[in-house]
Amino acid sequence: MIIPDPSQLVREIDFSLAIQIRFSDIDAYLHVNNGVYFNYFEHARAVFIQQVCNWNVMEIGVVVGRLEMDYFRPIHIDDIVNALVECTRIGTTSFDLEQYLVGETKEGKPYTFAKSKCILVAVDIKTMKPVALPENYRVKLHPKS
Repeated sequence: MIIPDPSQLVREIDFSLAIQIRFSDIDAYLHVNNGVYFNYFEHARAVFIQQVCNWNVMEIGVVVGRLEMDYFRPIHIDDIVNALVECTRIGTTSFDLEQYLVGETKEGKPYTFAKSKCILVAVDIKTMKPVALPENYRVKLHPKS
């Protein structure tokens, strides 16, 4: 498995969100529990959708259609972590977000901790059925080609 270079990711992906590691995130092995990574990615997606798209989720909802993750390295409580998010594909009713957890150890060594791909589906909030992505959101998502 090829682990992406964190410095290159930071240069190429515009959206970054600092992740606060909480004591409750740490498991018996003294690193962030693997399930918590999903929470970090979920929080970053929600902030991305709100800040980048100004998405009104009370009119057109966004639900996860597929979620996958690759773990590269454990995160420890003293590590500095940022979530990077970018849109990589826009379909008729769905779009793909690629996300990374990057940062550095307390010794200052840079790492890519994990990668996630999430397919999100736009839905009518009343019926929860897929709907076409509104043009105003498509423009703001602007995946890189």
